[in-house]
Amino acid sequence: MRKFTLIILAVILVGSSFFVIIAQDNKPPAAVQSTTPFLTPEEKRELRKNLVVKEMNADAKGKRQWMDHLTVWNENGFKIEEIEYAVYGQRERVTYEYDDTGKCIRENVYNDKNKLYRIRKYEYLPNGRKKIQYNYNPDGKLFSTKVFEYSYK
Repeated sequence: MRKFTLIILAVILVGSSFFVIIAQDNKPPAAVQSTTPFLTPEEKRELRKNLVVKEMNADAKGKRQWMDHLTVWNENGFKIEEIEYAVYGQRERVTYEYDDTGKCIRENVYNDKNKLYRIRKYEYLPNGRKKIQYNYNPDGKLFSTKVFEYSYK
């Protein structure tokens, strides 16, 4: 089977920056949209399988470019890595771990020197929403917690 490279360039001017999305695959995933005008979480995950998104910035004249953000999804459509860049290089890197139900249970946060500096663990409510976020230092000592409250107007 012959492989073809699909390059999708989406240029969105926002002030003096733009974003470029490049995907490489035989063909786009065959996700079928449901009857609603919005994609379901499963349909979104299908479209993200093995996807890598690079966001690029450029100066106002478009002559100087630099990477701003990189996001990587795995073969199951779950985000596994996100890297934010500054002009000098990597600013922050986050890796994600999931349980068997597809909920993110842990985030490892690395600094600009790619050294682990924070671990985030999550508890969820029965409806799937986040309940508590625990923030740990790399040595495993609890640093802080964040409690999520949900209410309707």
